[in-house]
Amino acid sequence: MPRIALIQQKAGPDPEANLRLGLQNAKAAAAAGANIIAFAEVAFQRFFPQHRLTGDRFRFAETVPGPTTEAFSALARDMGVVIILNLFERDGDKAYDSSPIIDADGSLLGVTRMMHITHYDGFYEQDYYDPGDRGAPVFDTRFGRIGVCICYDRHYPEYLRALALQEAQLVVVPQAGAEGEWPEGVYEAELQAGSFQHGFYMALANRVGKESVLTFEGSSFITDPNGSVVARAPAGEDATLTADLDYTLVDQSAARTLFMQHRRPEAYEGGSVNVVHSRPDNRPA
Repeated sequence: MPRIALIQQKAGPDPEANLRLGLQNAKAAAAAGANIIAFAEVAFQRFFPQHRLTGDRFRFAETVPGPTTEAFSALARDMGVVIILNLFERDGDKAYDSSPIIDADGSLLGVTRMMHITHYDGFYEQDYYDPGDRGAPVFDTRFGRIGVCICYDRHYPEYLRALALQEAQLVVVPQAGAEGEWPEGVYEAELQAGSFQHGFYMALANRVGKESVLTFEGSSFITDPNGSVVARAPAGEDATLTADLDYTLVDQSAARTLFMQHRRPEAYEGGSVNVVHSRPDNRPA
């Protein structure tokens, strides 16, 4: 039964110091028995999209493979753990909000790139990110089939369905969620429904700490395939949240034994649903 650890850590102004802290926290989590370690969105630098872009966006970015993935690949290999990162990736003249997935032998299995890019006060992400071009991949790791749903992508049920159709057992959600951003309980309800409807664990690793415009809440949490919240980190402070993942719950879930088997995609995909319109008095038109 693999154990996941979500690293919730404040980001200071020095990216190198943030990276060192991340490596220290990941090593401690592995030493305490974690098999899968995941970080929040752009965990190793201040959240630059809280400001409109001025100058060169690539000054915040790095390549994959690059210095961050190389450092964590070495740790993954030495400790025998799977690591899910999130960073600002440069690829030629494009840049992405990306999550590299590193297997327990230190190999880089691939990269998930955020597909849907938001843009509003404090989250000027279209200034920085290009839409992802890798789809919704699921990776075979030593500790299960893992997909990544980066922050804003979690609002799109079709993205989660794509991961379920590839038999993901765990979906990691790197997030930058601020205090008061949405009504209380909405994030939890969203992931509870996602887990229940698709029959996988979901693990949301959130940013934490006060920055220049936003204060990130923390409160990382994990939901199981039955839709229950099984672990929650504190708000407003650094923490490592752990939970054991019983993948037999995936196989036994209502989604895998009922919902997914009874889908009728031919009836509603591609705009073929028959919509019945009613008059205001509820009489058929």
